Amino acid sequence: MEKGARHRNNTEKNHPGGSQSDASPETGSGGGGVALKKQIGLVSACGIIVGNIIGSGIFVSPKGVLENAGSVGLALIVWIVTGLITAVGALCYAELGVTIPKSGGDYSYVKDIFGGLAGFLRLWIAVLVIYPTNQAVIALTFSNYVLQPLFPTCLPPDSGLRLLAAICLLLLTWVNCSSVRWATRVQDIFTAGKLLALALIIIMGVVQICKGEYFWLEPKNAFANFREPNIGLIALAFLQGSFAYGGWNFLNYVTEELVDPYKNLPRAIFISIPLVTFVYVFANVAYVTAMSPQELLASNAVAVTFGEKLLGVMAWIMPISVALSTFGGVNGSLFTSSRLFFAGAREGHLPSVLAMIHVKRCTPIPALLFTINLLFPIIYLLFWAFLLVFSLWSEPVVCGIGLAIMLTGVPVYFLGVYWQHKPRCFNNFIDLLTLVSQKLCVVVYPEAEGGSGTKEIQEDMEEQRQPICQPTASKGKDSVEQPQP
Repeated sequence: MEKGARHRNNTEKNHPGGSQSDASPETGSGGGGVALKKQIGLVSACGIIVGNIIGSGIFVSPKGVLENAGSVGLALIVWIVTGLITAVGALCYAELGVTIPKSGGDYSYVKDIFGGLAGFLRLWIAVLVIYPTNQAVIALTFSNYVLQPLFPTCLPPDSGLRLLAAICLLLLTWVNCSSVRWATRVQDIFTAGKLLALALIIIMGVVQICKGEYFWLEPKNAFANFREPNIGLIALAFLQGSFAYGGWNFLNYVTEELVDPYKNLPRAIFISIPLVTFVYVFANVAYVTAMSPQELLASNAVAVTFGEKLLGVMAWIMPISVALSTFGGVNGSLFTSSRLFFAGAREGHLPSVLAMIHVKRCTPIPALLFTINLLFPIIYLLFWAFLLVFSLWSEPVVCGIGLAIMLTGVPVYFLGVYWQHKPRCFNNFIDLLTLVSQKLCVVVYPEAEGGSGTKEIQEDMEEQRQPICQPTASKGKDSVEQPQP
């Protein structure tokens, strides 16, 4: 915190544009200062949750659960149970969100509860591995499904895939830098698009059932094992199902931009998680009305195969739906991950320029470029503890590599964050780099809004507003006048 505050004070001293007096009254919410705007309503909040959960997986490869469950009936039970477990975890997370109303999600909660090192390691693994690889993979999936119709007899060229993926990332980064409202509109539109595509799959499944095509849904066939189940495979099925629901926590990354978070955060969860669970379960029901378990497991793109069987000349709808879904997924990942880096920089765990926002657009451009019953959290923790122990036992090498990558953040934390008395030349270099980045991106550190953050943030902001130097009585050439807040 001290490091972050010192950097912010230095940048304000060197760049008066960071003062409130220079900010346009229409850029912030309170006293004419520059601050994050509360522009995310209930619909957009639901769009963020649903859009980040539903990616390409349900269209392309929902077979991980079926393969490990060993039967259609058990696979459907796994989808339902993982949806319920996700809802329990999301309710616990909603309580955290309204108790610690900071943007940053996991990182902010881990830091406040377990301390700086634990929070930094969560941030470190997100910066180093999770978000860069996740966004790259989703963008490449998008480009693959866009180019696939243009190359019907062969695979699309790698150069074309990479170029289109890069264009996708650059375009959505520009949208997110330009306007929060634009970014949420893109998220709303593409979330609606993927829900419509899944609704089409479900409707086609209902039509199939009405035609009598429900062989694999009859109990005697649904629970007929094509693979002998065991506890290890069932655990893997639950793990695959839980991964498919990943993204339900992303709304907490933007808490400070949520309109009335105390109401809209839990409401968005109450709406979104049951909706996604319904869509996942009935999409899988629809798949098995047109394909046997063996056909489903053999397909590399289940929704595409489903479309080819039932949609005829309209089968092109499915690859386009996958492309739209992944495009919206990239946008959601960029929108939420930038707030994670913003929160980390505000706490002094990343360069302070990442905690600044554009003076007019109120978007974090540098970061884009870079009470419930205690039974619920106990159940959720026990569920994930079991999966974690099983993962360590079944895949020790993979888990060990992941742990080693995370622990590389320990020396970085002690050198970059914990060590306060660094050489002056190093601090001067960081301050200069911050000032250049600030001018290049036209950003300043946002003003705190009353009641929008914790007491710690409020005190930090009060420190930021203190005069850098005391104004003198005269205004000669050597006097310095501090802009009044």
